[in-house]
Parts: sequence; C-alpha cells; structure tokens
Amino acid sequence: MGEVLSYPSPYTEEKKTAYLGMVILIASWAMMFVSIFLVYGAVRFNAPEWPPIGLPLPSLTLPTINSLVMIASSVTLEYGLVAIRNGKPRRLAPMLLLTTLLGVAFVYIQYILGSDLYAAGLELDRGAYAAVLYGLSVIHALHVALGILALSILTIFAFRGAYTTPRHLRVRLWSVYWHFVGVVWLAMYILVFVL
Repeated sequence: MGEVLSYPSPYTEEKKTAYLGMVILIASWAMMFVSIFLVYGAVRFNAPEWPPIGLPLPSLTLPTINSLVMIASSVTLEYGLVAIRNGKPRRLAPMLLLTTLLGVAFVYIQYILGSDLYAAGLELDRGAYAAVLYGLSVIHALHVALGILALSILTIFAFRGAYTTPRHLRVRLWSVYWHFVGVVWLAMYILVFVL
C-alpha cells in the first residue's frame, strides 16, 4: 500500500488569505490614522494656545456617550461571536443587529456633536482646531459607516441562517474591522476631546 497524502483544506487556505487581506487593510488604515494623529500633535504642540481663544469647545458629554456606545457595540459583537463559536448560531443575528443599531447611534451622535459645534460658531474656516476636529470626525465617521454597511449585510445573512459554527469567517473578519474602528475612536476621544 502506498502512503496516504493529506492535503490542506481549501477553506484553510481561504481563511489565511482572508485574514491576510484584513490585516493589510487594517494596517494601511492604521498608518493613515497614525499620520493624522501625528499631524494633529504637531499642530497642537506648535500652537501658542490650544484650543484657540474664542472658539467653542466641545462638551465631553456627547463624546463620552459615544465612547460608551462604541464599547457596547464591540461587546455585543463579541457576544455574538462567542455564541456562534459555542454552537449557538441563532444568537448571532440579534447581536449583529444590535451592533449595527449601536453603530448608527454612534454616527447620529457624531452628527449632533458637529451640528452643535457649528451652530456655536466653530465653522470649518476657523483655523487648525476646526479642521482637525471636523476632519478627524468625518474620516472616522466614514469608516464607521463602512462598518455599518458590512454589519447590515452580515445581519441579513445571519437571519437567513448563513453562518454556522465552522463557517462564520466573514463575521470574524468584520469584527476585527469593527474593533479597529472602536480603538481609533477611543484614541481620538482621549487625544482630541479629553487632553
């Protein structure tokens, strides 16, 4: 008898490729956000006063609420992932839906924060402070919106029973993305709103 050869599962190769793709995506966006934060730091530390006198300051209330919303969305997403890993795939869809709704709430609160600041006189042409605040907020909100779109699609498929314990790679990959967006928000919250 000849030797039995074992071949790696095509699904294993697909997982490796998918994870590599997500790592490259996250790494490239991480470099972009790090660059933006470095520019922000350079502008802030070279300014004679930060924020400049006469400009309205954002209250910490809405950014803090948004931080809690973002943390809650990561928790609900992880709860869904733990459930499907433990053989309870029916719990995934409601958790994805809740995560998506929390993402929508996050963007809405960001919109309220920006609208309030604009109404208080912090217009886009008011210098580096306004540019940094609005620029970072808009860039981050666009990334969150992409995550909401992906979570919405995942939710539809989850309610249709598309994911099982052995096959839920898409959910795992998008959860990495969602947690990345959450980490970026927490960095922004601390660097821009708290310090």
